[in-house]
Amino acid sequence: MLGLMAFAAVASGRAQSTDVPRLPWGHPDLEGTWTNATLTQLQRPAELGTKTHFTPEEAAAFARQRLEQTNADRPARPGDVGAYNDAFFERGSGGVKSRRTSLVIDPSDGRIPPLTPEAQRKVEARQQHEAASPADGPEDRWLTERCILFGATVPMLPEPYNNNYANIQTPDYVIIRVEMNHDTRVIPLAGAPHLPASMRQWVGDSRGRWDGNTLVVETRNLKFNEKSRFGVGYLNGLSDENLRVVERFTRTDPDTITYQATIEDRTVFTRPWTVELSLDRTPGPLYEVACHEGNYGMFNILSGHRAEERDLQR
Repeated sequence: MLGLMAFAAVASGRAQSTDVPRLPWGHPDLEGTWTNATLTQLQRPAELGTKTHFTPEEAAAFARQRLEQTNADRPARPGDVGAYNDAFFERGSGGVKSRRTSLVIDPSDGRIPPLTPEAQRKVEARQQHEAASPADGPEDRWLTERCILFGATVPMLPEPYNNNYANIQTPDYVIIRVEMNHDTRVIPLAGAPHLPASMRQWVGDSRGRWDGNTLVVETRNLKFNEKSRFGVGYLNGLSDENLRVVERFTRTDPDTITYQATIEDRTVFTRPWTVELSLDRTPGPLYEVACHEGNYGMFNILSGHRAEERDLQR
């Protein structure tokens, strides 16, 4: 199974350890099953200001607060149709092991950087269209609702559930099986060039290399869509044909991989931004996520809006 490890010190400047388990061909052993489920939010809550890390006591209190806030079994607000019950969710029981107050570590304010003026205009146009035509057809809905793409693939951002990964290695490839939407990433290590820019895929075109005991993966040629590839945690996100993601997988103890991903998109974001989170060992196994197998959600969303339109015409 999978996992992308590298017994090394994280980006704190410590010397990397050479005492790592290795496979017969010499690469660090990255195989295993891992989860990135976490209560830590993608962006730092505004009320935390410049606070980058919790104390142990603060982290425990914040986890209790987040568990209460995200409990899907709490009474619904008026007009809220609700979702799955809490048994279906998989946010973990605590935050990231570093006790950071956000997954975004760069910029230092823990927030995704501002959009470029042109990207902001695209977001505003999208919002106007959503307000006027929220469900004229499936194309008006988020990629997550259409079971096309979630935030769990590239970059590997936590979703409300199905946050497990399994890693498999050969001398020439690292394969990451993604539980969410049963995606699989096949990452060549032999220095092959990237595919032509005209060949775009939802999971992109990834190429890996070793930097000491850290696996570095660069992904380009990501197929884009204005309905956001960043998943539930950042639905208002935007990307375009210039998106590039660089991931670093560093095993920091027998049960943890520190994962970093830097997102660059010069025509969307005013600067690159980086997330860091924990991949924690989990027993597995991975199960298939058949997102629209017998799922009437999209049909009901579209038919519900047709009913609203008929009511307005009466």
